[in-house]
Amino acid sequence: MKNLLQLEELGQFGFAIFLFTQLEFQWWLFPLCLLLPDVSMIGYLINPKTGARLYNFFHHKLLAIVVLILGFWLKIPVMEFIGIILFAHSAMDRMFGYGLKFHDDFKHTHLGWMSGKE
Repeated sequence: MKNLLQLEELGQFGFAIFLFTQLEFQWWLFPLCLLLPDVSMIGYLINPKTGARLYNFFHHKLLAIVVLILGFWLKIPVMEFIGIILFAHSAMDRMFGYGLKFHDDFKHTHLGWMSGKE
């Protein structure tokens, strides 16, 4: 099941790359901005609950899709780009086992415990 989910996330990541190629931005902006959503981990400096909420907000694919659709509808390419980056980053994270976070521990995700903890 894990491999099947990773393949699904890989497909979504590839789709994000395809969507990016439809925009008029330079190619190097995609890899440059790909890790920016991880800035949301700064919430963990406050406490795990705040960290999880902030992290989950910026790593939720619905947010990415809403931002992308709004950008498309309002004809704002930068907003489309932000939506694509959020979507690609979330797919990439889940491909590597980084899921949405529970409030108790950074390593407790909707995909299970990271690092093999059960």
